[in-house]
Amino acid sequence: MASIGLIGGMSWESTAVYYRLLNEGVRARSGGLHSADVLLHSVDFAPIAEMQAKGDWAAAGAALAASARRLEQGGASCLVLCTNTMHKVADQIIAATKLPFLHLADVTARAVLASPARRPLLLATRFTMEQGFYRDRLKAFGVEALVPQPQERDEVHRIIYEELCRGRIDPASRERYRAIVARAAREEGADGVILGCTEIGLLLSQGDVSVPVFDTTALHVAAALDFVDEWEVAAA
Repeated sequence: MASIGLIGGMSWESTAVYYRLLNEGVRARSGGLHSADVLLHSVDFAPIAEMQAKGDWAAAGAALAASARRLEQGGASCLVLCTNTMHKVADQIIAATKLPFLHLADVTARAVLASPARRPLLLATRFTMEQGFYRDRLKAFGVEALVPQPQERDEVHRIIYEELCRGRIDPASRERYRAIVARAAREEGADGVILGCTEIGLLLSQGDVSVPVFDTTALHVAAALDFVDEWEVAAA
């Protein structure tokens, strides 16, 4: 069986969701006592978050590239980076090993294109919303990701780092996210919402908003499970 290599810990709150969803997915697909073959390297998020804040992306990329090499040495068959923001350094990670890398922006773009949506609102960290590494990748697929207004972006970012990454689920923050999505749909024609930080699915779900929700964590897990299925067919 193919082993899914997870680079996690950013934050561990969402990495735990990855692990649960992978195992639930294998059980749903294979039945019985089957569970996911996973190799996980969970980094300490505090130093990575400090590098983000300082803009030292090269150092952050080097740290995650080292994580990728550890997973390759451990026998992983592919790499899944369990965070949207750190896809900013995806090229460093990809260059560090020979393993297939399941890029989260690509997975998300394909899901959007399989729906009627083409101009979804992107909720994410400030880095992901404001820098081009993620939105430009979506645009290459034909997906025009909208972003919240500046003050809204501040709130979205704060809730991620001060609440969700610390395991805090605040109903008031859910209502604020809902209001941001509703305003973008009403005023800017947003026809979907990308939960572009892997923690946001802990707070917001399809039942909370009227437009289609693209939960990047769930989409990434499904792509990893599809990779395993294709691997096993090829190996048969």
